[in-house]
Amino acid sequence: MYRISKEFHFSASHQLGHLPPEHQCARLHGHNYVVVVELAARELDAQGFVRDYHELAPLKDYIDTRFDHRHLNEVMNVPTTAENMARHFFDWCRSRWPETTAVRVSETPKTWAEYRP
Repeated sequence: MYRISKEFHFSASHQLGHLPPEHQCARLHGHNYVVVVELAARELDAQGFVRDYHELAPLKDYIDTRFDHRHLNEVMNVPTTAENMARHFFDWCRSRWPETTAVRVSETPKTWAEYRP
């Protein structure tokens, strides 16, 4: 199995309003997010790729226009946890690139959530 991954970055604010008021994440705050999409294939294409990295440019455009420097509570219809974001980006990527096997979202250098069906 061949695996590739590509990393994308954006900054955004959010609040997890469903948490108790004393929880730090219930307050308005922001992160410098890192999104990593992973694709896999048993065989390489005619050019020797799982998928050409250049073909992943639409994900950068989607992140830049919909998520970067936005308030995520106004962008997403679910709690804006890293777990929900990983699932959202996975579904978006999988609908375009069937080789998508996982998406990881990091809010800090020490924390991340991954969606991998």
